[in-house]
Amino acid sequence: MLFEEKEVPLQLEVMKKIATILTVHNRREKTLSCLQHLFEAEQAYNQLAEENIELTVFLTDDGCTDGTATAVREMFVDKDIHILQGTGSLFWAGGMRLAWQAAIDSGTHWDYYLLLNDDTYIYNNVFNELFEADDYGFRQTGRHGLSSGITCQPGKKNETTYGGFKYLSKAKLKSTIVLPTGKPQHVDLTNANILLVHHSVTEAIGIFYKGYHHGGADFDYALTASHQGFPTMVTAEICGECTFDHYSKEDEIRKLCQMTLKDRKLYLDSPTHSDHDFLLSLRRNLPYRYPMAFVMRKVRFYCPQLYYILNRMRGLYLQKIK
Repeated sequence: MLFEEKEVPLQLEVMKKIATILTVHNRREKTLSCLQHLFEAEQAYNQLAEENIELTVFLTDDGCTDGTATAVREMFVDKDIHILQGTGSLFWAGGMRLAWQAAIDSGTHWDYYLLLNDDTYIYNNVFNELFEADDYGFRQTGRHGLSSGITCQPGKKNETTYGGFKYLSKAKLKSTIVLPTGKPQHVDLTNANILLVHHSVTEAIGIFYKGYHHGGADFDYALTASHQGFPTMVTAEICGECTFDHYSKEDEIRKLCQMTLKDRKLYLDSPTHSDHDFLLSLRRNLPYRYPMAFVMRKVRFYCPQLYYILNRMRGLYLQKIK
């Protein structure tokens, strides 16, 4: 008796291994939602792509007291998630370094690292967009590099919040956010709300510079990568949502003007508002701007009203997000 030979569908080999890097602090529901969107996007990509991706998550729990780590373990029991315990004082840059270094130390050869903020909810198109941007940069320069996903205000795709910036004037520290155009674009600075980093970049320049406490590490990383010849890109389209939750430069100065000297010291001593990261970024990337910026930051601390007037006169404010 002859048996009819049946074709057995071939399973796609995992071609891209991606280490996803997050740091979290007491935002349990946002963290869970962020991870849920991440794994849904992975599944959506693998259902349609010619080659699969495989995500492994490295997450720093930086002193959470709201049960974030336990909730993550319970909700995603079938996912490959490594939770690192922070001290509670690592803040964003330190927490990202801890998780990123753990991914490197795992011994796995990662094709990419995906840096992700836990208040960012990615769309199912995110991996198509990121890989398209990475491929575009490679075709233009012959090297893979950084690809930042453009985000918008929740439910408002016409209000871009994060992604990348282009300098209007380095001398005046003026830049503008880049809006989606339907085509990947080169930028000078990248946010790490959604940031795909090719392994060759990390092998060449490492991870975030250890001197940063909270902010500025992502801009610094893009500038360092660019100086080494790696392309820094943004996606063609919106590929996630993230609320813009920072003071504008002008609003922050007005806030400082209303504080007492003691209150300003408390405010500016906090790693989330301190001058340290800003001045470090200038010293590393635009050293000729550092002396004046150092003096002006002292003026801002002791006499914010004068700082406000001087900056209005010199036109040093970053262009507001449209």
